[in-house]
Amino acid sequence: MSQAEKLAAGIVDAGWVVSEETQQQLLAYLVLLQKWNKVHNLTAVRDPDEMVTLHLLDSLSVLPHVQALSPARLLDVGSGAGLPGIILALCMPDLQVTTIDAVQKKASFMRQAKAELGIANLDVVAGRVEQHQPSQAYDVVISRAFSEITLFIKLTRHLIAKDGNWLAMKGVNPVGELEAIGMPEAKVVALHVPGLDAQRHLVTLPSHELMFTPLSRMA
Repeated sequence: MSQAEKLAAGIVDAGWVVSEETQQQLLAYLVLLQKWNKVHNLTAVRDPDEMVTLHLLDSLSVLPHVQALSPARLLDVGSGAGLPGIILALCMPDLQVTTIDAVQKKASFMRQAKAELGIANLDVVAGRVEQHQPSQAYDVVISRAFSEITLFIKLTRHLIAKDGNWLAMKGVNPVGELEAIGMPEAKVVALHVPGLDAQRHLVTLPSHELMFTPLSRMA
């Protein structure tokens, strides 16, 4: 099965709506990532077929959840090679996506992807997220295995809109992390990633419930 067939089959299996044109863009992104990865070591995943599952399909698993929130602006924290930020930007052209990473070579790759793929709704920031000072807050702040939820919120609470949402992509259900921020009943959904034999979960945290939580409680 080719990468294109594997991607298409996974999208059908999961019931996502991704046009053929967008699927071609996703595959073009993957080709670019494979090319850069040989020199710059952007990701530990080397096998092209595994990249379809672990990068594309894994990132796509949050697409319906982001779409349901109808955000105008999204920040992807610790985006690395642009996962899931670039994937969401390609699938949601009306969404303004900002990706940020402290590693210069990763930011350089994302800028190259923006240029080569013509991703008009993507901005790339190189730097530390706690120092990021945008002119406007973000409706959604998302991370994919960036850090513990406590640290994720601490570093980004100045960036999120008062009626926004934090989205944390996790492996196993992070029960302990949610207890640490006093939100054991937070919304956690299991994500379906076609072809992946491992747990994936998405935690949704409304900013209005955590915006004024004392930092001392989030030690």
